Amino acid sequence: MSSRVSAAIDAAHAAGRGAFVGYLPIGFPDLRTSIDAAVALAENGADVLELGPPYSDPVMDGTVIQEATQAALAGGFRLRDTFTAVREITRRTDVPVLVMTYWNPVLQYGVDRFADDLVAAGGAGLITPDITPEAAPEWLAASERTGLDRVFLAAPTSTDERLELIVRSSTGFVYTVSTMGITGERAQLDAAARTLVARLREHGVAHACVGIGISSADQVSGVLEYADGAIVGTALVRALRDGGIDGLAETARHLAAGTARSAN
Repeated sequence: MSSRVSAAIDAAHAAGRGAFVGYLPIGFPDLRTSIDAAVALAENGADVLELGPPYSDPVMDGTVIQEATQAALAGGFRLRDTFTAVREITRRTDVPVLVMTYWNPVLQYGVDRFADDLVAAGGAGLITPDITPEAAPEWLAASERTGLDRVFLAAPTSTDERLELIVRSSTGFVYTVSTMGITGERAQLDAAARTLVARLREHGVAHACVGIGISSADQVSGVLEYADGAIVGTALVRALRDGGIDGLAETARHLAAGTARSAN
């Protein structure tokens, strides 16, 4: 089956730019606003949406995202709200929607049931930050059956053997972690990201998108010198928190301006 996420990245490349992948938590500041915010993000330059169901033990998230997800949980977010949000968003935009989720909620919900409900809602796939391909046979089978994309993470510390497995197991793109540690903005993106993308290329990766630490158009542009897409989260969540949907839209447009590639 064809990957909608791959197609979106290819379409960006055909238009002379790299892809912009934007992350927002579902349910922040409330469910309705989070749906409108995701649509605004799609309408202001995001090529792929990455939506995160809030989770009580977010091991990878920095302070801004943790505070947002805690607020969503305190406001009554339930996992089933994920499918409500995806359904509403995909009704209003053609930009593919990936759900970025820790693995435990999927297990609790039921892997096949989660996959089926995500397909029914119009979702494109899952980004799974805390599970490795060899630990996910149920998910590999469910994604093959449903045609959902499965995005695994590669880190600078990954061995060549592990990178080979990640490239072989991922569809859509490989989520390339630029620095070890939690998400958040970095003044200087780690040179490890460039090296890691080069290693992934050696293993035949079709699309490598770099995330963790990107917060400006200049950083987007820098990453897109060597990667297929730039993933932004914290800067967007902060913009939504501080400036509402208008603030988010403005920040998204600013970041999207960094995706153009020079003709040379």
